[in-house]
Amino acid sequence: MRILYDGGCPLCLREVRLLRARDQQRHGDQPVLAFIDIDAAGYDPSAHAGITYRDAMGTIHGISGDGELLSGVEVFRRAYGLVGLGWIYAPTRWPLVQPLVESLYQLWARWRLRLTGRPGLEELCRNRCAVSSVAEPALGGVRTTAAAEPPPAAPRA
Repeated sequence: MRILYDGGCPLCLREVRLLRARDQQRHGDQPVLAFIDIDAAGYDPSAHAGITYRDAMGTIHGISGDGELLSGVEVFRRAYGLVGLGWIYAPTRWPLVQPLVESLYQLWARWRLRLTGRPGLEELCRNRCAVSSVAEPALGGVRTTAAAEPPPAAPRA
């Protein structure tokens, strides 16, 4: 299972370290979890079910081994289950508990950036677009930002 996580989030990193260690304990050199840092400059949505930076920053996403797209609390349920800690998230499936947990997660996802002292999602997305635009000249010298100058006009006959 691939888990798309925010490498700039201290709490996310703590969870990744816990899951990675447990995965290694349980599965050794054949881990069942792969962690994809969406905050890394090279993150490519097309390699991960088309999940954009914005979507991935808004809520956690995972992709199961058979390609099923997961999001929210279900990602944690599956990941913890795969490393033998499914009992931790098992109560989140109970009919009275599930809606409460889902709502609490949505609140966390909405406020996560502010609570961890980071800029808001809009600012992060703007900054990411600016970084992407600056990197584009390496791709054949074409720049596709609004600041790019138009090509010179053709000479008049």
